Amino acid sequence: MTSQTTSGSTSSQRPGAGAGPDLPLVEALDAVKKFGDFTAVDHVSLDVKPGEIVGLLGANGAGKTTLIKMLLGLSVPTSGAVAMFGQAPSRDTRRDLGYVPQGLGLWEDMTVKENTDFAAASFGKGKPLPASLEPSANRLVGEIGLGLQRQLAFHIALSHEPRILILDEPTSGVDPLSRARLWDAVHEQAESGTGVLVTTHYMQEAQQCDRLVLMSAGKKVTAGTEADIIGDTTACEVDTTDWAAAFDALDAAGLPVTLAGRTVRLADTPPQPIHQALDAAGITATIRQVPATLEEKMTSIDRAIRH
Repeated sequence: MTSQTTSGSTSSQRPGAGAGPDLPLVEALDAVKKFGDFTAVDHVSLDVKPGEIVGLLGANGAGKTTLIKMLLGLSVPTSGAVAMFGQAPSRDTRRDLGYVPQGLGLWEDMTVKENTDFAAASFGKGKPLPASLEPSANRLVGEIGLGLQRQLAFHIALSHEPRILILDEPTSGVDPLSRARLWDAVHEQAESGTGVLVTTHYMQEAQQCDRLVLMSAGKKVTAGTEADIIGDTTACEVDTTDWAAAFDALDAAGLPVTLAGRTVRLADTPPQPIHQALDAAGITATIRQVPATLEEKMTSIDRAIRH
């Protein structure tokens, strides 16, 4: 692990040359990022090894994108350290990096083919457009749909065969079928030995990750598999004819209430305060304990951190 991050360092040796298969491709150690008095990332450590998919989860403002920018070398840590292939992030290490940012990183006033040609020239190699993008090769990127734009961003990120793939909300705004196809591509890369770090708001996508890291208010609050994070946490399911009134009453009582369709659920909450809040509102309901979901566990953790 390096002790600093610089964007201008160079090396005559290929990044990560001689590294073992179990050594991290990218890592952060006690990384901190401050903007004035505001701490966006607060002593966070994580790593991604070859062939694994690590999900970085958290609400908007949790610090995920700021952490990613440090890992990429786009932002220097205030303290702590980050490394890619055992080195400080640099132009050299970026040759083995595939990155899809939230904004996709495409030139909208250039054609699809011009975007791919530019990327191929930058990395020194590329691949032909897939069949799904070939009909749009000579169209401006700004004129094609979001689904095709995301396919293009994935194609560019993968065309130089990176060793690490970093995806920041890669499927936001994409229809379910396109999202599934993009995740097929992610799994194919992991199976070939590429490490993947991905942020997502979709719990179905989080379930496809090998490990999860949950951030809240800039801190790493828990990590592990989905089963590790949920543990023995349960939720209470509220069965009532007036689900909207029940939700409002429980929310007003400060309880961690969520909706699954029209089913009112509360994670990591005993039945007694639920009964009390519903009785005070004059709502009749049946309450039963069930296993918590990952999203409910995350909501419970986030509330505990913020309150």
